[in-house]
Amino acid sequence: MKVLALGAAGAMGAAAVETAARMLGVERLVIADRDGDAATRAAGRLADAPVPVSALALDITDEPALHRALTESDLVLNTVGPYYRFGPAVLRAAIDTGTHYLDICDDWEPTVDMLDLDSHARAAGVCAVVGMGASPGISNLLATLAAAELDTVFDAYTAWPVDVPDSGPDDGLLADGHPTAAAVHWMQQASGSITAVTAGRLLAQRPLRPVELTLPGGRHGTAYTVGHPEPITLHRSLKPVGDAANLMVVTPWTLAYLDTLRRDLDAGLLTNEGAARELARPTLRRLTRSAPTALLTKGPGTLPPFFAALTGKRAGREHRVLAHLDPRWAGGVDKLFGDMAQATGIPLALGMSQVIDGTARRPGVHPPETVIDARRFFTDLGRAFGGGSPVLVESEPVATPTPRSA
Repeated sequence: MKVLALGAAGAMGAAAVETAARMLGVERLVIADRDGDAATRAAGRLADAPVPVSALALDITDEPALHRALTESDLVLNTVGPYYRFGPAVLRAAIDTGTHYLDICDDWEPTVDMLDLDSHARAAGVCAVVGMGASPGISNLLATLAAAELDTVFDAYTAWPVDVPDSGPDDGLLADGHPTAAAVHWMQQASGSITAVTAGRLLAQRPLRPVELTLPGGRHGTAYTVGHPEPITLHRSLKPVGDAANLMVVTPWTLAYLDTLRRDLDAGLLTNEGAARELARPTLRRLTRSAPTALLTKGPGTLPPFFAALTGKRAGREHRVLAHLDPRWAGGVDKLFGDMAQATGIPLALGMSQVIDGTARRPGVHPPETVIDARRFFTDLGRAFGGGSPVLVESEPVATPTPRSA
């Protein structure tokens, strides 16, 4: 397939194309970016790739130019954010041109908008996979493995680490002194209202709410809700009858400072950009205001840093299931999450490989868990980092089942 990579001069796009350029089924790779010089440099770094790699200066807001580039391609990797602005527009263009589509969208609002294009994609024979990164992406596929252990799903939580041990360096907040797009996105998803699942229904709620978890292996701790696509898509795919949310595994002081920023954002005292800057460089005034909350906030305890945790029934008995990255994995969880560009870009390329070879090439707009073969994905992920299986799935019966309404 001829592959067009939008935004591939950026960190996450670069990690994706470095893997994609060496995959079977890729016949040609075009690195497109608004900055033509950056695209040329990115293409030059792949001079030894086994397929032709070229650069293209492309502003995706130029609709005729975007359509021309898509028409000449079989598949597009979209790593251009923010997705609330560019995701649905690029997907519509891909559907119009009959181009298969994958992205790393981690905004829940445009995820809903893109899933609503499903019938159009099916009619055009286009396969689109939305949110094929780390979270969402790896997280959804961990939930798939956990759900395979259950007959019915009650609750479904996905979680990612902020500043706990083994979470990798926290260096993605500022670039050249300015807040990164990822940091600004984080502030947006930690303020206002988010959508999660309560009693089987999608409902708006305040972010940074505590969720206390007891997991297999005697693990126990508290994590905190944040806006993300996982509860939206797992509500459709796994159909939990209880609760579902995306969680941050975070220390009390960081959570308290985030909550102070949230309150000031909601009061109109900060912009998302200003809050992101303050998170990177905390002020004494807000640290002081955060202290009472920090002292009352429960910590992550023994929760693993990145996981999916489900409860449900198997053979008539309630079970807890934990799917997480194995800390003993030879490839190294630290190595994967020590570089968030790799942790996001490489899964995108691995998902692409399943679309190219037909494993996941089903027309429509899909979250990862409904179309990507999870077991193959994690085998490929392990191979990409030196071999071995990166995943552990643990299950245990619940001694005292949770009371639930009929």
